[in-house]
Amino acid sequence: MSVTIEQPKAPIRPPQRGINWEKWGWIYMRASGIVLVVLIFGHLFVNLMVGEGVKAIDFAFVAGKFTDPFWIVWDTAMLWLALIHGANGMRTIVNDYATSPRFRRILQWSLFLSTAALIILGTLTIYAFEPCPAGGPAELLPSFCAAVK
Repeated sequence: MSVTIEQPKAPIRPPQRGINWEKWGWIYMRASGIVLVVLIFGHLFVNLMVGEGVKAIDFAFVAGKFTDPFWIVWDTAMLWLALIHGANGMRTIVNDYATSPRFRRILQWSLFLSTAALIILGTLTIYAFEPCPAGGPAELLPSFCAAVK
């Protein structure tokens, strides 16, 4: 018994030259997902389980964390990876469901611009954070600030 397979009706396209962005987007989603799991669970463990738990999270707690360069890099990596991961997922959804090329391009550009704005604002917030603001109430400031001493 032999089985014959009909010739496909769609023409076979020659392979494209250049960078395969879809492949690299797929690889990024897998790699960033694994790294994000580690970053997010580490973040949750330190903030909620270590020390006094959720009741200890206040301005002084955040200021204390942001005096250590390790936590600045940790939170920056988490911010960048999460935003780019989410934007890439949304880009995939837009490519799947937006049928009009013009509408697809508008959605992709708005997605790119909003992601870029959030990354810039989030990074500025992390790196411009002042743990000992001038004129801050002494009871809210961390113990390492000069106003408390």
